[in-house]
Amino acid sequence: MPVRTPDPEPGDNGDDRDSLSTPFSGAPAAPNSNPGWLSEVELAEARRRLPMLYVEALPVRTDGMGAVTQVGILLRATPLGEMTRTLVSGRVRYGETVRDALFRHVENDLGPMAFPLLPPQPAPFTVAEYFPLPGMTAFHDDRQHAVSLAFVVPVTGTCEPRQDALEVTWLSPEEAASDALSAEMEGGRGTLVRLGLASLGALR
Repeated sequence: MPVRTPDPEPGDNGDDRDSLSTPFSGAPAAPNSNPGWLSEVELAEARRRLPMLYVEALPVRTDGMGAVTQVGILLRATPLGEMTRTLVSGRVRYGETVRDALFRHVENDLGPMAFPLLPPQPAPFTVAEYFPLPGMTAFHDDRQHAVSLAFVVPVTGTCEPRQDALEVTWLSPEEAASDALSAEMEGGRGTLVRLGLASLGALR
């Protein structure tokens, strides 16, 4: 299933909504105080010439021993009214550390009370490469070449999806790794979920 990446909406005050899994809004970009801000035209030009850097997060809940008990999957609606499943994701800003970008997008998608547990220097479990031409990798983005650092992020608080996410569904690791869920995931992210769970030894 193809996935489109939008420009941030006007009046966003630098709160970058450009997610690998958010449908294109079609709204014109407004000037912004963020020095890394790109207008709609500039972003389109950059996408034609450069790979774009993103972070993606697989939210999990763990028990007292650190074993994964639940996996959080976002539900979003496409412009055509189709419901799709996806992960927390978003672009890394110019001058922003990967850790800060990861924290920002987790808070943007899951709310300020999610309380993610991030180490001082997060290490991705894999690097996902999205190409506009399907079949080059397991991941596909029909608007751009994107490189995404993918992380497993434990959360300890209350998750209340914001922005364009309709809800977060908490599944067991077995349910999250199922073929049924993979078929609902955008851009090949079912593979990303399985890779994340495998990196934790959570697949049986």
